[in-house]
Amino acid sequence: MSTALPPGPIDRIELEIGGMTCASCAMRIEKKLNKVEGVTATVNYATEKARIEAPAGIDPAELIAVVEKTGYTAALPLPPEPETTEADDDERPDPELDSLRQRLIGSIVLSVPVIAMSMIPALQFDFWQWASLALAWPVIIWAAWPFHKAAWTNLRHGAATMDTLVSVGTLAAFAWSLYALFFGTAGTPGMTHPFELTVEPSDGAANIYLEVAAGVTMFILAGRYFEKRSKRRAGAALRALLHMGAKDVAVLRDGVETRVPIKDLAVGDEFVVRPGEKIATDGVIVSGTSAVDASMLTGESVPVEVGAGDAVTGATVNAGGRLVVRATAIGSDTQLAQMAKLVEDAQSGKAEVQRLADKVSGIFVPIVIAIAVATLAFWLGAGYPTAAAFTAAVAVLIIACPCALGLATPTALLVGTGRGAQMGVLIKGPEVLESTRKVDTIVLDKTGTVTTGKMTLVDALPEEGADRAELLRLAGALEHASEHPVAQAIAKAAAAEGRLPAVEDFKNIEGKGVQGIVEGHLTVVGRESLLADWTLELSPELAEAKAEAEREGKTAVAVGWDGEARGVLIVADTVKPTSAEAITQFKALGLTPVLLTGDNKAVAERIAAEVGIDEVIAEVLPADKVDQVARLQAEGRVVAMVGDGVNDAAALAKADLGLAMGTGTDVAIEAADLTLVRGDLRAAADAIRLSRKTLGTIKGNLFWAFAYNVAAIPLAALGLLNPMLAGAAMAFSSVFVVGNSLRLRSFKSGATD
Repeated sequence: MSTALPPGPIDRIELEIGGMTCASCAMRIEKKLNKVEGVTATVNYATEKARIEAPAGIDPAELIAVVEKTGYTAALPLPPEPETTEADDDERPDPELDSLRQRLIGSIVLSVPVIAMSMIPALQFDFWQWASLALAWPVIIWAAWPFHKAAWTNLRHGAATMDTLVSVGTLAAFAWSLYALFFGTAGTPGMTHPFELTVEPSDGAANIYLEVAAGVTMFILAGRYFEKRSKRRAGAALRALLHMGAKDVAVLRDGVETRVPIKDLAVGDEFVVRPGEKIATDGVIVSGTSAVDASMLTGESVPVEVGAGDAVTGATVNAGGRLVVRATAIGSDTQLAQMAKLVEDAQSGKAEVQRLADKVSGIFVPIVIAIAVATLAFWLGAGYPTAAAFTAAVAVLIIACPCALGLATPTALLVGTGRGAQMGVLIKGPEVLESTRKVDTIVLDKTGTVTTGKMTLVDALPEEGADRAELLRLAGALEHASEHPVAQAIAKAAAAEGRLPAVEDFKNIEGKGVQGIVEGHLTVVGRESLLADWTLELSPELAEAKAEAEREGKTAVAVGWDGEARGVLIVADTVKPTSAEAITQFKALGLTPVLLTGDNKAVAERIAAEVGIDEVIAEVLPADKVDQVARLQAEGRVVAMVGDGVNDAAALAKADLGLAMGTGTDVAIEAADLTLVRGDLRAAADAIRLSRKTLGTIKGNLFWAFAYNVAAIPLAALGLLNPMLAGAAMAFSSVFVVGNSLRLRSFKSGATD
């Protein structure tokens, strides 16, 4: 129970925790930290971090010591290095991951021959059992050391997890194999594991179980390694977000441009931003006009027109003219840094999901150990020889050793994620799957998720007597010379219908549009005010059509030449052709779709009506997106979020299940639990169905893996465990688990083309 914080100033401390193997480890550390006077702590297994509120002035070393006494490691996080790149981050050394990789490789090399010799009689040469011992002991002692260490830590705290089961089972199999080899008859030259199907009591002195111990270690190390590698990327969203900003900037000093690293920029400095460059930091425009693509921050699909006096945000892109900006915020004060903080807070607050195997092991392990002790006591009490009593007790532990359990989750994940990859769905890890079963609401970002996220010409409306093809050709030729995103959308559509003519005397009228001579016609394209400057006026019908388009959130551009208004071109962010079908699939899965966007309400409602969404939340900033997800969760909903932009990253991390479009930013992808490679919203429905199916397969695997062991425990307790039957039962349970997992290969997409 958390200790109430005393009145007065508090320190917020973050620690990086090492050595956790399951969610129960996180709970144990949290409990110990909260016993420190005045401390309130939360420990997140997924991000491997502890967030602590403590009285001001507390020494972090005191908190680190508490964690270390609990059996884990803790350290203050290293400060970020601005000069590093994302590639550098990926290559940073991780001793725990490197150790797991070495142990996994070693166990594969050494275990495979041991398993082969034990299962294939033809390979059992005269001294094969001693060769098995030489190969198996490094696997059981060195490679499995993390399991033994964790089991000891759990034992000291009265807990039992998957690590306890693995450690007890492998050590029991190893200890009995040593007894059989050195004190029994298993070390006799020419000894084989015969194919006898008879069941009769024996002293077990002719049986070795080295392949069980080595094989279990190998399989579970593989699962642990891939899980750890996936978890290592938990902080990549934050690093990717911080790397999005500009790395250097052209600062104006004494009227001269000097390019300096971004860390040397100070508040009040004026800097230059050329077309296509990122704006280095938050600031106010001193001179120049342009269009700024702020979609990464606001979700607005239409670039924002800016001029002198307007505020701009760091990491947004200058899509038009040259700007001079005065810096108003740098470093951790910028909106980009605040978004990174939002992502971090959302990740740290995400509910922890215990691994299924640990949940079952917490009950199964104590029961198995109790049965083994009871078996030993019963046999000794009944007057049987000590060797026979120990044989029966150890047999209970050996048959309970989770060979199939080691395969249950990894094989289902391997097949499920492989099938998902074929369908354009990337699943990050087993903890992701639990959420998909409970999700009842799916929140969809608009720009780039439901819509294409790109400006497209949706209509060309000529005045009466004007030719549509000519309207598009002349306007497209003129707009082709402009860098504005709306202009480029028009030019692209025009070029698709034919070759564009050359332009003479091109001129950009700041904030209004463009003009030039095309095919001998003096042509103007832009705002209605630009046509008014040339005394050109749209007809009432066309003026109303333009106004109606703008009410729907579309962008309308007026065109005129040779002294007359000739038409209107309408540009908008268009709905992806598969979005409506995807919404239908979500509803079929029992999900309530919600459209969440930074765009204006008119645009959002138009898009929602087009695809069949009833609930719309519009005009929200990144912080508001997180708040809206939290609000839905507070209403008792289990929320999935689909997005693609930096502005979605914090909400993706906050949601119970985050799905990122692979066509989006790296930040969104790293913050999410599932990535939809093909940028098709139907893939989100496939992802949820496949994840639910994979989770069901894992649960089925775990049930049968334990069921085989449980069924064999009475035989072991009665001393009737023939090694051949034990081996066959384990092999069959493993084959069953693998076969059950392979059924996921037949999973079909719900999308219909």
